[in-house]
Amino acid sequence: MTRSTPRTVLHRAAGSFAAAGLLAAASLAGAAAPAQAADTPVFTFGGPAETALHPYPESGKPKSSKVGITLYNPSEDEENGGFDGDFTLTFDLSGVAGVADVKIDGEASPDCRITGTKAVCEDWGIWPGSQSAADFVVTAAKGSENGATGTIKVTGQADGATFTPFTTRLTVGGPDLVMERLPFKTELTPGDKQQAPITFANRGSRDADGVLLTLRYSRGLDIPQRYSNCEYTVDDPDLPDFGWTTALCSVEGAFEAGATYTLATPLTLEATERAHYDTFLYGIHENSAGQRTAQRAGAPFERGTGGVLKAVPVKKGAAARSTDLDPYDNQQEADFRTENTADFVAYGDQVAGSEGSFVTADLGFRNEGPAWIGHIRSGEDVATVDFTVPQGASVATKPESCRAVTADGQYRENQNTPAPRYFCNTSMTVRDGGGLDLRFELRVDKAMVGASGAVTVRNTFLKNPKLPFDPKPANNTAYLILNGEGGGDGSDSGGATEGGDGGSGEPSTPPTSAPDPEESPSGTSGSSTSGGSSSGTAGGSGGGLASTGSVALIASGTAAAALAAGLVLFTAARRRAARHT
Repeated sequence: MTRSTPRTVLHRAAGSFAAAGLLAAASLAGAAAPAQAADTPVFTFGGPAETALHPYPESGKPKSSKVGITLYNPSEDEENGGFDGDFTLTFDLSGVAGVADVKIDGEASPDCRITGTKAVCEDWGIWPGSQSAADFVVTAAKGSENGATGTIKVTGQADGATFTPFTTRLTVGGPDLVMERLPFKTELTPGDKQQAPITFANRGSRDADGVLLTLRYSRGLDIPQRYSNCEYTVDDPDLPDFGWTTALCSVEGAFEAGATYTLATPLTLEATERAHYDTFLYGIHENSAGQRTAQRAGAPFERGTGGVLKAVPVKKGAAARSTDLDPYDNQQEADFRTENTADFVAYGDQVAGSEGSFVTADLGFRNEGPAWIGHIRSGEDVATVDFTVPQGASVATKPESCRAVTADGQYRENQNTPAPRYFCNTSMTVRDGGGLDLRFELRVDKAMVGASGAVTVRNTFLKNPKLPFDPKPANNTAYLILNGEGGGDGSDSGGATEGGDGGSGEPSTPPTSAPDPEESPSGTSGSSTSGGSSSGTAGGSGGGLASTGSVALIASGTAAAALAAGLVLFTAARRRAARHT
């Protein structure tokens, strides 16, 4: 059993938020843990490799910066991987004497004290993952010169544990690259193009030796130029992401303190045919191997083959490299709303089985475009697949992302027994050509000819089911048909949609199988890109908005209409064979 105190609980909570930042910082600082002995845990420190300090002012108080040091326990055992013991951390400040004044952030580091040129922190318990070790407030020392530099060395000690030493550097002065905000037109239509004359300034105390321009834009935007001093990467199309394109452009030159620069030729930002809600991020950093590695984040990049991207004016001459004085003003971003539509097409299935048997049904929807839909800012789910179980059947297994509800769509506490209805949310993105594939296993409790259940793709709000971007509501509903009549040759899919064609002019015969990717109007693959899969592990980006209220069920009335129309059905074997060829 491990001891828990308010202090260690706070440290453990802080560590979970700092883990991602620690990994990046450790890579920049070059910190690496030695091989860990079987019985002796090895802990590593993390933090910035270098921090730039604002020069001491001629009048007034000096402007402060913060340096946070973290402690990392590499154990993957959340329950038993913690270090149960006291430890002491020592920070040697003698290396920054005359360069910087260092104080402890008392609220963040209540168990630390500074005596002379040494800071000591005492604590208990090191949990798996990252936790805050100490936070310091640093300012340039009075009388320090621009360019003065020094280091803080960090060590640790505990019985039964080893700590890897760490060093962080403080430097007075440096460049301060500031990205200017561009006055973009943000209400667009597909095909709109506008110039992006990226402009930045160096408001620091020293020149910047080359800059790294970073451009990121989501799936509906494009910058057609591909420069030879830029490298590009695009998100994996099979991942439930925003389809970001990232460009890293290394621009040579000495960018002088106090000067402002713009691109020699403005970029062109275009809203493509699939644009809807999109974001463009543009940032500037001093160019260095460490910065490029951090921005790449392990993704594969390809170099452009066009001309060279330049910033003007460019002054010749070498400049000493340092660290940005204020990294929080290096990036700007813009959100765009493009007047566009996306056609979400539901598909059902047709299965057959004798009483007491089990059958597998595949259902869901496809986004036939042209737009992709992504809730970049809110992170909310895009849509919900609303499935009503056919009469005479019960659900034996369901996708993990689906939740059981009552027949009128109300909350149902018991998720482990068959329910009459299921809600399955997408993730926060649905790409053009993507969608959500769901697999249910049903038990045939009673053999009934032509029993059907509605499969509807709708808004996540049950009381407001309309998809605001979808101009063709007629194809938002399809059916799962159980033990339908007729063999058929696969040339005729049956069913009827309540309300006719919804004014869309589309035929009111919703599909009972997934659309053929080769015939998709979007011209893209029909594989799910919102986190779902045909295996039934439909994913999401966290729970969507709670659905409340009630809505009239479609299935009961349309099942009779479908039978009366004499619909011809595929056999389950023919449907599956056709889909996977």
